[in-house]
Amino acid sequence: MDDCIFCKIVSGDIPCHTIYEDDEYLGFLDIRPVSKGHCLLIPKKHFETFLDLPVEMMGGFTAALRKVTEAVVKATTCDGVNIGLNVNKAAGQEVFHVHHHVIPRFEGDGLSQWARNTYDAGEDLILREKISSFLKEE
Repeated sequence: MDDCIFCKIVSGDIPCHTIYEDDEYLGFLDIRPVSKGHCLLIPKKHFETFLDLPVEMMGGFTAALRKVTEAVVKATTCDGVNIGLNVNKAAGQEVFHVHHHVIPRFEGDGLSQWARNTYDAGEDLILREKISSFLKEE
């Protein structure tokens, strides 16, 4: 995609701080890190969201993600790590090229987690049935 910043990084038109690369995936430091060592992992081919990524690529993507995550943990000596994947604008996706975030976390770093909610009476059962029905269609 001509206007995709991550495609421009893959092509070498925009520089990045590469931390991982193989034939299919590229990992690099995020230029606006949540914490120091925050990295992104992308497929070199353009897919807008995780839902567009072919199933046959997911195993390789996950294997590369594990390698990157292990290296980030060792390099930063962090206490934990968040691995994030946002799908579409409503979920916080800003660059429409599928990518995983690997964010080192430290005890007392001040970063917040997601707010928690509850279901109304019976709402959980309704959602369970709806979600399960779509899984049965496969």
